Amino acid sequence: MNRSASHIGVRNLTIAYGDFVVMRDLNFTINRGDVFIIMGGSGCGKSTLMKVLIGLKSPATGQVFYNDKSLWEIDPTDRQQIMQRFGILYQSGALWSSMTLAQNVGLPLELYTGLAAGEIHDLVSLKLSLVGLAGFEEFYPSEISGGMRKRAGLARAMALDPEVLFFDEPSAGLDPVSARRLDDLILELRESLGTTVVVVTHELASLFAIGNNSVFLDPETRTMIASGDPKQLLAESPDPKVRRFLTRGEE
Repeated sequence: MNRSASHIGVRNLTIAYGDFVVMRDLNFTINRGDVFIIMGGSGCGKSTLMKVLIGLKSPATGQVFYNDKSLWEIDPTDRQQIMQRFGILYQSGALWSSMTLAQNVGLPLELYTGLAAGEIHDLVSLKLSLVGLAGFEEFYPSEISGGMRKRAGLARAMALDPEVLFFDEPSAGLDPVSARRLDDLILELRESLGTTVVVVTHELASLFAIGNNSVFLDPETRTMIASGDPKQLLAESPDPKVRRFLTRGEE
């Protein structure tokens, strides 16, 4: 897979709530097919940055480009069209508890496509099978494990064949075996579907297992202090904050 083509570009980005600056002067590129990790200590603004990337929060200054279009400078209709090419998996999975897995996964297809009920049924079965949940269509979220709920949430995020998948702490609340299975699944989907993946995480095992590109946000200076392959940063970064984070202070 060619991962050299820029897919998302962040240029001179500053994020703020009123007068309070969360992060300033962010500049990085996410290439097509990357598994890109947004990492840093607690309170550094990882999830807030993701909200800017997915169109839920406007930046104070700066731009986010998808291919050659600036997400926050185009008109709202065009922005919505770009946002419909995103799939998002939140920490909890965010499934509707009163709906079956099939109904959860089928909801975006009902809302945003003109597909017939039979076509939606077939696509829902396909998406659930891709995440290892074939046969669980009629189960409710309360009837399956936490790891299975995360996978069902991923199936729903994939419903519209997104160009970019966003994950907010995908391993949160999972045991190590389930977390590793989810990591493996993310890599399998990236390889088979060619999707660009953006992950907010502080889990070392996950970020080293799946990430090939990253940005490190520092809450003290309120800016990025490193970017690149996490494994390369571990081996070569001259910044002690980055090394402490990536070794959990065990150097």
